[in-house]
Amino acid sequence: MAAPEENDVKIHFLPNLMTAGNLFCGFMAVVLIMKGHKMGGMNALDETSKVYINAILFIFGACIFDLLDGFVARISGQESAFGREFDSVADVVSFGLAPALLLMDIVLFELGTSLGSATLGKILAFVYLLCGAMRLARFNCVAALGKPTSYDFNGVPIPAAAGFISSVTLAMLYLGSEHPDILSKIKYLLPVLMLLVSVLMFSNVKYPSLKNLKWMTKRSVPAVLVAILGVVFTVHYFEWMPAVIFTLYLVYGLVRPWISKRWRKEIEELTEEDEPPAHEPTS
Repeated sequence: MAAPEENDVKIHFLPNLMTAGNLFCGFMAVVLIMKGHKMGGMNALDETSKVYINAILFIFGACIFDLLDGFVARISGQESAFGREFDSVADVVSFGLAPALLLMDIVLFELGTSLGSATLGKILAFVYLLCGAMRLARFNCVAALGKPTSYDFNGVPIPAAAGFISSVTLAMLYLGSEHPDILSKIKYLLPVLMLLVSVLMFSNVKYPSLKNLKWMTKRSVPAVLVAILGVVFTVHYFEWMPAVIFTLYLVYGLVRPWISKRWRKEIEELTEEDEPPAHEPTS
């Protein structure tokens, strides 16, 4: 019996179209970050600010496509090994390389321009990229073994880490133009935060999945109102609110073991009837 050819692999159209959108957003983010760097980076913030903001928006767009590809694959029953591998490749670009370049170009810029500081910035950016790539590889290994998992992520998911990096960068661009004195006071805290996020990606700290939310999820009227107000508030203060939200998510995973199960279910929108998925829900 002849061995199957490579072109015999079935590629589901819609889920992988969403993944391609993720990859395109990551590619455009990298292109814009490189453009901003050539224009002078943080030293020419008046000219480069819009370029970097557009790059951040593309990373946020990649997050949306990443949510959509898994959602489409699940509701259509089109989950596949090819889709899992393709998703990881796209994630390395959109949530690994692009945020690492942001780290090096903007977030760690405040360390200084000396040779030692520049080298430290490159090392921290690479550590982030390395931990993200290793996290994706670990996820693929676990999924290939077919081991059942819970709703929880094992470590911070790389889209959330990228969202944190991007939102912090967005806040820094705002502070750099409006409140430079505040930015100068926190510049030595930023490398520590970036290293912590990198380590958390490849850690065993459990984080809840946002994909637990379902179309049929029911909440009380006050909870719905709070959610709506939260969205409005975030849109109105888009310069720094995303950084607050992603920071709360990172902190929540660290304090989660000390929160009662009842409150955890309320926060994470889980119900006792829910069945855990066969595999970890995303990378």
